[in-house]
Amino acid sequence: MSEDTDRQARLTQVAAIAVALEKQTQCPAPMMIAQWAVESRWGAKPVGHANYFGIKKNSRDPESCTEPTIEVIDGKPVEEELQFADYDSLEDSCRDYAALITTGEPYSAAWEQYSVDRNLNALIVAVAAKYASDPGYGALVSLIANQTNVQRAIVAARREALGV
Repeated sequence: MSEDTDRQARLTQVAAIAVALEKQTQCPAPMMIAQWAVESRWGAKPVGHANYFGIKKNSRDPESCTEPTIEVIDGKPVEEELQFADYDSLEDSCRDYAALITTGEPYSAAWEQYSVDRNLNALIVAVAAKYASDPGYGALVSLIANQTNVQRAIVAARREALGV
């Protein structure tokens, strides 16, 4: 398979999971897919076994791993060794991401506002301010969330879920 074919297959897979989780949790599928794309290079490079969102080690998850990463500190990229959550599968990683965004303390104000206004780009920017150290992170996630290929994958996953 070509790199483009592999990437499309990974996008199709994560879109199906994101659409199912959106129905269960209200976590927006476009945002989940966009952060998955940024954090794992479109699903090609998860942290550890299956952390596709760069989620740091936390009390929700029993498994973890230590990996090198780049954090932006005082405007400069710095390589650090950090502990990350680890998961058994892409689906487990997505499920924890949805829980983090919809019920995690650092994102509660952003989630409450989204629950009222359904402004996806505002949610992405508010989450990005806490989620990542790179000041351009929110703009990148918003750009990807609104890409045609992401939107098409979501529409196809919704149709598939309905059996259409």
